[in-house]
Amino acid sequence: MITHPSRLLKTAGFLLSLVALFPMPVQAQKNGVRLLKNEAERKVEVYLGEELFTAYYYPDTIEKPVLYPINASGGIEITRGFPLAPRPGERIDHPHHIGHWMNYGDVNALDFWNNSSAIPADKKSKYGTVRHTGITALKEGKKQGVLEVTMDWLAPTGQVLIKEKTQFIFSQEGDKRIIDRITTLTAQDTEVNFKDNKEGVFAIRMARELEHPSNKPELFTDSNGIPTTVASLNNEGVSGNYRSSNGKEGDAVWGTRGTWVSLDGIVAQKKISVVILDNPKNPGYPTFWHARGYGLFAANPLGQKEFSGGKEVLNFKLNAGESTTFKYRILVYSGENPSEVQLAAESTKFGQD
Repeated sequence: MITHPSRLLKTAGFLLSLVALFPMPVQAQKNGVRLLKNEAERKVEVYLGEELFTAYYYPDTIEKPVLYPINASGGIEITRGFPLAPRPGERIDHPHHIGHWMNYGDVNALDFWNNSSAIPADKKSKYGTVRHTGITALKEGKKQGVLEVTMDWLAPTGQVLIKEKTQFIFSQEGDKRIIDRITTLTAQDTEVNFKDNKEGVFAIRMARELEHPSNKPELFTDSNGIPTTVASLNNEGVSGNYRSSNGKEGDAVWGTRGTWVSLDGIVAQKKISVVILDNPKNPGYPTFWHARGYGLFAANPLGQKEFSGGKEVLNFKLNAGESTTFKYRILVYSGENPSEVQLAAESTKFGQD
């Protein structure tokens, strides 16, 4: 039986209308990078295929924009939940440690790093705030997604000390997830001084499983002399260990220079590694590492006096109108702890990008 051409055309038209009404996700959608803006909740969610990778989160209830949460492949969360979404068994110290952030502990004598809702109102005059001011680009793609944002670094008086332009690039290679952050800071109407300080610069607060096992409470003091006790907790399921490009491991990584550091552990019965790569074009390269066993993982190229015991001093500054750029890469491995040879190759590649 021969079907009349007009009937075939009608059938094709009907099928096309069904596709329009009920679109099936194409391969590019499944495997690509999607950026979903949610202005009501003040965030941009980043999806790799159908899985949430992270979100750029910028509510006025926290003192700087952050990436939170950050998930490894398979939806394994590698960042601490507290204070936004506390999970049982977590530490509840340092409420300013949220996901991934970037700021500093002494900017024209203001502490941007330690600022949080926990600071009493009568003490706020000593602290600075970073505020989101806009999204300038949001690009999805098969291989990568790009988010470009602007922020203001504000004194308590409301004076804008620094204008920030940041580009985030999100991508994936197999079960390795990648975040590039390129941040340009421009001083405004006055000179901006970044006095050497251990509190900074490019940081992640890690999930409990990726902390170092510890059997004793520890006491830490911030740049304003305020002590924080970090209690000892049940170490079941806690397996973190730092490795550095300089051959150091564990707590020995803190206060040393290196081009990369990897934090390795097991989460949800999977090998996980979170790596921060420094870039040769960054100020203070190779960076010092402010990497604490209790879960603070940070690269700080500006605190040289603090980390070197006074042997090196930077006291970085920007003249009015002057700019500087920082470029870092985060790698999140799932199912493997990469070798030193692999990480050296990643570091070299990033330095050439």
